[in-house]
Amino acid sequence: MRTNVVIDDDLMKSALEASGIGTKKGAIEEGLKLLVQLKGQKRLKDFRGKLKWSGNLDEMRSDK
Repeated sequence: MRTNVVIDDDLMKSALEASGIGTKKGAIEEGLKLLVQLKGQKRLKDFRGKLKWSGNLDEMRSDK
């Protein structure tokens, strides 16, 4: 998808330096991937204590 955005120059410079990514496009894509990943992790955390699990951890942990 092609788009035009205005991004703070200092923020972009910091992102490029911190990430080691060589292009603005690469930095933006990496940032978007990270945003999607973090939001996905938050959705998983919302299930904490709400799912039922049955099994035997001791049995699963054995090297059989």
